[in-house]
Amino acid sequence: MTASVAILMGSDSDYERLKPAVQTLRDFGVEPVVRVLSAHRTPQEATGFAAGAREAGIRVLICAAGGAAHLAGVIAAHTSLPVIGVPLDNPPLGGLDALLATVQMPGGVPVGSVGVGRGGPVNAALLALRILGVADTEIAAALDAFHQRQHDRVLEKDARLQNELGG
Repeated sequence: MTASVAILMGSDSDYERLKPAVQTLRDFGVEPVVRVLSAHRTPQEATGFAAGAREAGIRVLICAAGGAAHLAGVIAAHTSLPVIGVPLDNPPLGGLDALLATVQMPGGVPVGSVGVGRGGPVNAALLALRILGVADTEIAAALDAFHQRQHDRVLEKDARLQNELGG
């Protein structure tokens, strides 16, 4: 099976925070390619990966980085595939620097962005699945079922709360 999503990170220390993205993709039957490629320390390898991603079967790239967060932009400059940036909440600025770097791409080099913090990696995976779901009816159906489960869980929690409150 060819992987259709790649998750790239600038450092192996980022992997712990990206495990939920990997697991989310796996939960939907998508086994991602996961790589450590740095825009600054391995620029040839990073740009080479981006340039060859389409031919390798990749359809969406998720790029996580903190600080200057150049990885998503560098990758986007070398492919026409969708790139989703995950700004990591690293010290000393708590992710503000990474968020600003991710969302301030110049015109012509689009990078989608998800939020800083715990939800970012999962939302990046879900966004990648939505992109794939445009052309893949199995993924689209699985996403519909996921959304229904979320809906039902919230209503169950509300019912429990209302019961506890005597409502």
